[in-house]
Amino acid sequence: MALSDTTVPGGRIVTPVDIPPEAAAMPDPAAVGANRSLVERMFKLREHGTNVRTELIAGLTTFLTMAYIVFVNPSILGDAGMPREAVFVATCLIAAFGTLVMGLFANYPIALAPGMGLNAYFAYVVVGGMGYPWQVALGAVFISGCLFLLVTVLRLREWIIRGIPHSLRVAITVGIGMFLALIALKSAGIVAPSKATFVTLGDVHQTPVLLAVLGFLLIVVLDRFQVRGAILIGIVAVTALSFLVGGNHFKGVFSAPPSIAPTFMQLDVKGALAGGVLNVVLVFFLVELFDATGTLMGVAKRAGLLKEGKMDRMNKALLADSGAIFAGSMLGTSSTTAYIESATGVQAGGRTGLTAVTVAVLFLACLFIAPLAGAVPAYATAPALFFVACLMLRELTELNWDDSTEVIPAAVTALAMPFTYSIANGLAFGFITYAVLKLLTGQARQVHFMSWLIAGVFLLRFALLGGH
Repeated sequence: MALSDTTVPGGRIVTPVDIPPEAAAMPDPAAVGANRSLVERMFKLREHGTNVRTELIAGLTTFLTMAYIVFVNPSILGDAGMPREAVFVATCLIAAFGTLVMGLFANYPIALAPGMGLNAYFAYVVVGGMGYPWQVALGAVFISGCLFLLVTVLRLREWIIRGIPHSLRVAITVGIGMFLALIALKSAGIVAPSKATFVTLGDVHQTPVLLAVLGFLLIVVLDRFQVRGAILIGIVAVTALSFLVGGNHFKGVFSAPPSIAPTFMQLDVKGALAGGVLNVVLVFFLVELFDATGTLMGVAKRAGLLKEGKMDRMNKALLADSGAIFAGSMLGTSSTTAYIESATGVQAGGRTGLTAVTVAVLFLACLFIAPLAGAVPAYATAPALFFVACLMLRELTELNWDDSTEVIPAAVTALAMPFTYSIANGLAFGFITYAVLKLLTGQARQVHFMSWLIAGVFLLRFALLGGH
């Protein structure tokens, strides 16, 4: 085959043999420019004062701070009887899918994954406490996702949010934190059951307890020194020590992704509708709504993306969030939500959806570390849970401690969650207490219709179902 001549700048004709190999291997500047132009058009990098390198670094930073979920979520949902390997795959896939949609559709540097607190409520309350099969619980997640999507499309979100008192919104976060703390201490063996006092101190001489304490202290110290991925490092460090002194067995690091078949499309929507799980759906829906909205606003504010206190593309972001919820239920995991850890990527300079796309790609790469994920013991993830729980308690500073009709319902909400081992009961007691106190103190007109409605639903639930 004859080789054709090539025209180079200046009009000189050369044959291919005249062109240096390194020049032939260089990318076409026009093609590079076109690619950059495509990225620029998609994410509007210049408009947001950022560039590709900064966005990639920000994505890596966000991923490192939230990658612990690929170990923690299978551990928690595994306690509900779900196949851990399949949940691991579902966790990676839905985190990648939801974050990718957030990046490409809403163009925000915000990552999504199965939410902490809601996965615990799913496993330990709905399945473990109320006795529903995990398939029915997934059906309830699906229904809540559909409701979330509906109120987003109809733009009812702001109306609902305004109808819930600020004190109770704060209390929900604090209560879930305390609930997570109890689960973490129990998983670590630091808290043990007692017939005399209900709970007591566990055997602190046991290796799992000592390793969990060490892991927690390591996470706090690394976080204090602003080490990226402090939580992930803590989990990996305790897992590594478990192979040496905890009797754990190393199964390798890399392998082909496990099958997702045991959880894929196993949700039982019909069973959820027929099983009287209205209060379960309500809890999922309310926590998803508050968590997503609060996280999105908080991260956007830190990134300087708010205009007159509002997010331009809030509805798109919430559509990405709600879509991930029912997609996750079909894959086989609890509710997906925006992660506050996205703020670390924003701190590193992330301003656009390219940060989120980077996180999504890294979650897909996690699919190939299933053996390592399966080897992580519960006492290695317990420090991460406890650390997250501690951070959630800082919301208490936002309460108005001078108004007892605000702070008491908030305290009831937060305290009832761990002490009744149920987020649903905490919400129920909180809303009912709020409505009754406002009524008895002549402030009924200050209570939004939505708060009356939610309090009425929970009151009806107690009247008909008692404590079940």
